[in-house]
Amino acid sequence: MLSPHEFATLMLVAAAPDQIDLNRGELDTLLERQLVALEQLASGARRPHLTRDGDSVLRAIAGKR
Repeated sequence: MLSPHEFATLMLVAAAPDQIDLNRGELDTLLERQLVALEQLASGARRPHLTRDGDSVLRAIAGKR
């Protein structure tokens, strides 16, 4: 079960991945649970993005399939 902060972080990754602080503790949990992954950009920066499982969690919360 995810905490409210982890759910909020998951929604932020979906909506505004460039604005996420990569040092957030909640992000570590989402990475461990494989709901979020980090992609390496050509600039060398890393950006979080939802995995298929992360997207499924958000769809389930929203009541969508």
